[in-house]
Amino acid sequence: MRLNHVSIHANDMEESLRFYMELFGMERLPSPNFSQHVEWLRLGEQQLHLFLREAPAPELHHIALDVDDFEAAYVKAKELGLLDEESFGAAVRELPGGAVQMYIRDPAGNLVELDWPDITTLDRSVIPTIRRLADERPQSGEAARARLYHAAGDHVR
Repeated sequence: MRLNHVSIHANDMEESLRFYMELFGMERLPSPNFSQHVEWLRLGEQQLHLFLREAPAPELHHIALDVDDFEAAYVKAKELGLLDEESFGAAVRELPGGAVQMYIRDPAGNLVELDWPDITTLDRSVIPTIRRLADERPQSGEAARARLYHAAGDHVR
């Protein structure tokens, strides 16, 4: 029916909690007592679960969040040095259909994708460099029809 939650690791729980609560406005929830330290956070109807674990983050696995102000998120991420240019070749990229993705790293090294539905609504003086995926890799057939955002009930073929 829908995703219930995503679990990622935290090297320093307090630092990771602060990051997600301050940057994205997530709310700390009561968490069960598991065999390892876990904290639950709410974002709208979804949850993010943080597990204390001292291990490197997977390189390209990521969570993706919609933001309500992409420009403000970009300015804050740039100010804090969070933009990830390495993982997918650009920190900010336009997809087929005009959606925009931004990649940042959290304090534990987890890759976090921030999404926006329409490049035409962004102020390019705030975000001057947005690389087009179509300029890097050919987008034809199904790839050209790919859309990050679909209306509820859409059947994609």
